[in-house]
Amino acid sequence: MLWYMPKRELFIKRVYEIVNELKIPLIDERVYDKVGFSTSSAIAKVTFKFEEDESVIRGFLGLAEYFHTVVIKKGDQFFIPHASILFQLVSS
Repeated sequence: MLWYMPKRELFIKRVYEIVNELKIPLIDERVYDKVGFSTSSAIAKVTFKFEEDESVIRGFLGLAEYFHTVVIKKGDQFFIPHASILFQLVSS
């Protein structure tokens, strides 16, 4: 019998693996009590959609590396807040 992992769990697992590989700080529900984002002050909200192409994850995490910031996990989504832009990574 083959072991099967749902697509969403595979997505989250792969993001964690790449975050560890790139040594990017990640804040998730194990660390924070509550998280919220105010998009009213954001000039832009950019959404990356993962559809089995790992380059989308790497491109998203590359922004955190470039801006020297953190990745925040909320539910099954990941966010990078930077200045007045909110980057979001979701699985299709």
